[in-house]
Amino acid sequence: MPHMSGDEHQAHPADGSAVPPYGPARVRRARRTPRRRALRYLTWSALGLVLVGAGGTAYAWQHLNGNIKGTDVDAVLGDDRPGHQHDGSMNILLLGSDSRAGTHGQYGSGIAGARADTAMVLHVDKGHKKASVVSIPRDTMVERPRCATGHGGTAPAAHEAMFNSSYEVGGPACTVKTVEDMSGLRMDHYLEVDFKGFQKLIDEVGGVDITTHQAIHDPDSGLSLDAGRHTLKGKQALELVRTRHGVGDGSDLGRIQLQQAFVKALIQRADTVDPLGHPTKAYDLADTATKTISADSGLASTDKLLGLGKELKGISPGRTDMVTMPVTYDTQDAGRVLPLDKASHRVWDALRHDRPVPGSATRDSVAARTDSPVSAPS
Repeated sequence: MPHMSGDEHQAHPADGSAVPPYGPARVRRARRTPRRRALRYLTWSALGLVLVGAGGTAYAWQHLNGNIKGTDVDAVLGDDRPGHQHDGSMNILLLGSDSRAGTHGQYGSGIAGARADTAMVLHVDKGHKKASVVSIPRDTMVERPRCATGHGGTAPAAHEAMFNSSYEVGGPACTVKTVEDMSGLRMDHYLEVDFKGFQKLIDEVGGVDITTHQAIHDPDSGLSLDAGRHTLKGKQALELVRTRHGVGDGSDLGRIQLQQAFVKALIQRADTVDPLGHPTKAYDLADTATKTISADSGLASTDKLLGLGKELKGISPGRTDMVTMPVTYDTQDAGRVLPLDKASHRVWDALRHDRPVPGSATRDSVAARTDSPVSAPS
């Protein structure tokens, strides 16, 4: 998700390697991972477009396929990865970034100078009826593995590197590898949303309804909302998912609550739109959606996204459990968080065994200390 100006500063990974000067802002308390884009909404957009395009021309289909950027993660990472789960469940790494500028084809989907400020692991159960989403705060200090870079080189492993640096030094494949090392889970796919197209998507779907339980005013993001129900169009929606100073302790740990609530509201909105009732609008929506997403090569086509959309069709917001990886504030750096190792292990172990994340696993996390100031309409 795009950074805000103001209190941003340059990040310095533990290995001493250079990192682009758009690292995370330093705040009084550590910040929570910006919440991911709405996977099901984006796959629904592609689905709606494909359904319409199937009755049209081959050109339309090819055009949509050409919009989607792909990365062959398997080729980059090789065989040194966790094994596949063979019970029918699925793990998808969801990323939100501003990766479409100045890409020149690096990493296979254009990542040069980009940041993935949103990272979520979506676990779909073996029956494809329920899902768990685990947000990973971008400022979490992790053991970053050795990764290939986009220039034919290698970024060395780093001790206590900021999680977000994995994307900066090695693109989505490095972030996938970092998540797999942290969790012991193989990521079957990754999906990335370019938030430069996020605003247009929200406008095209007609806006998203959310309820604020308190007034939110953040001069940095530009968001100003009174308490109550609102229909957010693209500009306000982007302001909401970027807001952190107007909620909680002014960190990403508050912002992620806004983002998670918005995702659920977006899924609800997508369910009310009939793509076949307005073919032209549906095509424009799907065209925007496919231009907005990148994926691994196993998903980087409209027919594959269509298949995924069908598989996720039965997963409603009420069947989606959203949590944040258990963390605590880093006493050595007020702008960072550290994993709660035992609690995090319980979270990943639950997904590995295709079980819901137990509430007790996240109870002691600093991310669980406040209630969300925003919710999707009931």
